[in-house]
Amino acid sequence: MPERVGAAFDLAVSEAWRFAGQTAPNPAVGCVLLDAQGNVLVIAAHHKAGELHAERLAVEQARALGVVERIHTAVVTLEPCNHTGRTPPCTQALLSTPVQVVWIGCADPNPHVPGGGAAHLQANGLAVRWLAQAPNGGAQMARCRALLAPFASRMVHGRPWITVKQAVNAQGSMVPPAGHKTFTTPQSLHFAHALRRVTDGIVTGMGTVQADLPSFTVRHVPDHANRRRVLVVCGTQRNVPAHWLAQVAQHFDVLFCPDCANLPALLATTPALWVMVEAGPTVLRALREQGLWDDWLCIGQDAQGRDHFSVSTRHDISPLSLFAEWAQCTQEQACFPVL
Repeated sequence: MPERVGAAFDLAVSEAWRFAGQTAPNPAVGCVLLDAQGNVLVIAAHHKAGELHAERLAVEQARALGVVERIHTAVVTLEPCNHTGRTPPCTQALLSTPVQVVWIGCADPNPHVPGGGAAHLQANGLAVRWLAQAPNGGAQMARCRALLAPFASRMVHGRPWITVKQAVNAQGSMVPPAGHKTFTTPQSLHFAHALRRVTDGIVTGMGTVQADLPSFTVRHVPDHANRRRVLVVCGTQRNVPAHWLAQVAQHFDVLFCPDCANLPALLATTPALWVMVEAGPTVLRALREQGLWDDWLCIGQDAQGRDHFSVSTRHDISPLSLFAEWAQCTQEQACFPVL
């Protein structure tokens, strides 16, 4: 794989990551257009469902900039679609340009769409290159797969990617000091709220609601404009305060799940691709026993009061790896704290 193509994949993932958390039910996708020398012409991404896909937006931006005739190579994190949904096929957009080579990060995992985008592009004379077949593309491939993981979970398993987030102290306890609701540092709060921003919903428990009356809004980082998410409360509506429900309903579509075993089916009725669990010991124990999680993130402090992040994952990739904080995460087989 040419060096500039690898750099283009990094740019495409980074641009798509900016919009993660507002594209559902569509995946976050990035596209970079290069000229024959490998120079970047356009960097684009899918912004939200109903708006232009990454490839079509990139082509339109290239036309607006007057550089469309210089397009030689397209680099996309996900196989271009070859069907008409809310927008026309992305293959059509690419074929309307002089592009000669298309590099693809991941194959489309959606089994419900007709026709393959890559095959259609090849049938029309384009050279299609797969990142997975590039001997030096391992790092970029991992990032593309991490970006796609929530959508792939939805397509393959019929439910969103589930990330459990726990705040714990150095002893592994979830109980903050007296008079406090948390013991996390500003950096940890930034990480937790950045995670809220990229997810499509939150799962919590009755105990958390009754004890903290949490808002679950994104506060320590800028949120997507006018973003409305899903909030699932593991319990029944009659046990939550009416004033709290009225408040959170301004920002969330609130659902109730009396039995955690029914959580996957309930989440499947929503457009969510990635949900975060912020709950107490009862819900976490149920999810752990039933295996209803994909990665389990513990945010806390060590004995010296320094930030400490640890993560367990059930897969060889995780969308959490796209956070800068991933470099500080201790990888563990099981980071379950005391419940």
